[in-house]
Amino acid sequence: MTQHALILVLFGLIAGGLFRADPSNSQEHDSQSEYVACMSLAQSDPEKGFENASTWLGLGGGDAARHCAAVSLIGLKHYPEAAKRLQSLADMTRAPAPFKARILGQAGQAWLLADEPQRAGAVLSAAIKLDETNPDFHIDRAQSAAAQQAYGNATRDLDSALDLDPSLTDAWVFRASAHRLLGDDNAAMKDIEKALTLEKSHPEGLLERGILRRLQQKDNGARSDWLKVIELAPDSDAAKSAQTNLGKMDGGNQ
Repeated sequence: MTQHALILVLFGLIAGGLFRADPSNSQEHDSQSEYVACMSLAQSDPEKGFENASTWLGLGGGDAARHCAAVSLIGLKHYPEAAKRLQSLADMTRAPAPFKARILGQAGQAWLLADEPQRAGAVLSAAIKLDETNPDFHIDRAQSAAAQQAYGNATRDLDSALDLDPSLTDAWVFRASAHRLLGDDNAAMKDIEKALTLEKSHPEGLLERGILRRLQQKDNGARSDWLKVIELAPDSDAAKSAQTNLGKMDGGNQ
């Protein structure tokens, strides 16, 4: 199944982040600069980012240092520990509800990366309670549901995400896959055509349309879509799936 790509936006919390520097307060400016530098290091060199965050925490870096350390752990692929730290940070931080929700959203993504979809779903539900307006939480919770083969729940979350933002191509593709796995190929094709209207060269969208065309015994159309995926993104997981599907189709036609 083509799932919503996990994109851990390491800088997502900076713009509205833990620090709202007062232009007249040089100490706050220094703290914000430290946060930005630490988060940048968490992305480019997570081991050094974690060391930096740990040192900064010992010097009074507080919630910002804790967040940087947790994000560094995601970069180091220590997903369960990162998720636990992010949940703890969301519980302890004195921040507005939407901000806490974004931290919980990152925790949910970490649980997904840890292959713990049930725990991810619970955390993402908590995030949605704090902020019902963020479509990413619904998309990630849909991924949690799909990982547990609860495709009906996945489609309902994707309905919510697309109600909030109908321009989300990934969500249309993901919902098409869920509809197909529920046996509703007509709804799946409608969703995939909408996705490809928004982004005609979307590799996962073309992969999914190829699958649907193959199910309709439109092999030439399926082949065209899958070859296009390989052309557009030759090193991607979508291209690997397209190549596998082509091999199965050609083998079955011999």
